[in-house]
Amino acid sequence: MRRSLTVFLSLAVAGGLAATTPAVASAQGRADIPQSHPLWANPGAKVADTAPASQLDFRVYLNQRDEAGAEAAAAGVSDPQSKSYKQYLSPEQVRDRFAASDQTVAAVKNWLSGAGFKIGDVPSNRAYVEATGSADQVQHAFDVTLGKYAVKGQTLRAADKDLSVPASVAADVLGVVGVDQATNLLKPDHTDGADSRTAKSAGPQTAPPGPGFRNSGPCSAYYGEKTDTTDPAYNGQQLPYAPCGYTPAQLRSAYGLDQAAKLGADGHGTTIAIVDAFASPTIYADASEYARRNDPAHPLKQSQFSQHVFPANPVLEPPDQCDASGWYGEETLDVEAAHGLAPGADILYVGGSDCEDLSLDTALNYVVAGHKADIVSNSYGDTGEDLPASEIKAFNQIAEQAALEGIGVYFSSGDNGDEAARLGTPSPDFAASSPWVTAVGGTSLAVDKKGQRIFETGWETGKSTLTNGAYAPAFPGAFNGGAGGGTSRVFGQPFYQKGVVPDALSTKNQKGNKKGRVVPDISAVADPNTGMLVGQTQRFPDGDYYDQYRIGGTSLASPVFAGVMAVADSLDHFHHGFINPALYQLTSRTSVIYDVKHVDGAVERVDFANSVDASGGLLTSARTFDYPNLTIHTTEGYDDVTGLGSPNGLPFLLLV
Repeated sequence: MRRSLTVFLSLAVAGGLAATTPAVASAQGRADIPQSHPLWANPGAKVADTAPASQLDFRVYLNQRDEAGAEAAAAGVSDPQSKSYKQYLSPEQVRDRFAASDQTVAAVKNWLSGAGFKIGDVPSNRAYVEATGSADQVQHAFDVTLGKYAVKGQTLRAADKDLSVPASVAADVLGVVGVDQATNLLKPDHTDGADSRTAKSAGPQTAPPGPGFRNSGPCSAYYGEKTDTTDPAYNGQQLPYAPCGYTPAQLRSAYGLDQAAKLGADGHGTTIAIVDAFASPTIYADASEYARRNDPAHPLKQSQFSQHVFPANPVLEPPDQCDASGWYGEETLDVEAAHGLAPGADILYVGGSDCEDLSLDTALNYVVAGHKADIVSNSYGDTGEDLPASEIKAFNQIAEQAALEGIGVYFSSGDNGDEAARLGTPSPDFAASSPWVTAVGGTSLAVDKKGQRIFETGWETGKSTLTNGAYAPAFPGAFNGGAGGGTSRVFGQPFYQKGVVPDALSTKNQKGNKKGRVVPDISAVADPNTGMLVGQTQRFPDGDYYDQYRIGGTSLASPVFAGVMAVADSLDHFHHGFINPALYQLTSRTSVIYDVKHVDGAVERVDFANSVDASGGLLTSARTFDYPNLTIHTTEGYDDVTGLGSPNGLPFLLLV
């Protein structure tokens, strides 16, 4: 009998994934892998068979030897109330105490090679065995029939029923990822808040720079510098023009990091890893030029930056819908934001071979298995939590190992609010909803002329476009993006949220009296209308070259908060690791975390209609703060848009 879903933090998992679900033995000496068949792969949606000769890459993830012991140890080293707090394990100690044994790895490899598969990598932490083979071999090895199914506008591969494995290895198999295409695409969580840009990519091998984008004027050097007095009032007010994009110095000042710098703490001694897909060929040149122009006292030294990029996967089978150019922009934002907030930290960029969960998990596991960094910022996510159980289990085992080693893993909470518009029902996004990661939500941030925070509110944008002298739709406009959040249907309430997250939130989406994991945990600036100035090589009508523009999204919030934590590491002289248990114990200290509350307000924004110059005309719109017409809301105390709040300067850095 095999073990199924890890019982995260010793709590039963709520919703569709049952804890410790056993494999179902069959009469043929096999055992089914529970919930390994996507619900959308039903006979009515099938459009074709999978060609038997099609080549597939997949991964067999392996169970830990002592699942309960690993969970308890990970919670202990992360909890300030535990005797083992900060007594992190080395990768070798994790492997020797908890990872699958050499004998287990050998048994799984022998089964796969005996079934005709080519065996690929086994990482140093023995988390999985990779294999490649034909669709026909997969069908025989897992006792399924592969087909093509129409789902959400795509045609994806899947099996017709749950996968099964021989009983001899069933207890060792955590799950199988890659046989189906349920995790087909992940999207970076960045946005410039404009609607006119379209990205076209020739594929990861030949991807050009992303399409050019520049700020139009007028815009403000700081919040409130300029006010639109020529256009009609919006909701009875003449609006301030949106900031042109905050600089690193402005954000360091707003979050109190300049005070830490006076004490000698700027992130030195900490390595921030950034995980994305692909790798921009101009990343170091762009990030260096950005620092030279906008933060000359803090250049990005070559010795501070390194990268590890996995080779691009051949396109074994369509669809291949990754937008490599779009991921170049994500990488650029993440590197410039992390360095901008923590200019003394080392930056390690790890690029996945493509944008699928399988490849991005490989990149994250590379960091964790070798403890390549102390902090990992991940600015991407799936839409909601409707993923195969195997992917969820596999990811959480990696994230749990990170906690054991004292590595903090940060994920953006998403850029589509409660996801109801895309999914039909409210949902947080995975992997931000994992109880082993810190989910970073988003805010709208007002920074004054002196670099001080005027206010910070939840990022949920309403947009009203000025046309023929009138704004439409009327205040508060139409939803135009915002920080993700909400209550998980998959994960039960982790111990650190007990007594802090209101029951009204933790019981949402749950049946009976069950409580779920609520997202996010903490927040930072994300609103593209109060966003950060970034710079990268882009494709303009007159050529490819470097230029700058304002950007946002929780893709900004995640590396910003990662930079804050790197400064906290250097100020406190230790690595904070998995920060959630400590964060939730700070709520009684009101000076430590800034309580992000609802603020009524809006900014006026002017954009080039063609994204690059005034030849195509200008577009003017009002962008309201904290759009109210969602199921998640910014409130006093903990809320499901901004979590506990945002960092409150030096008090946060010293006590976190």
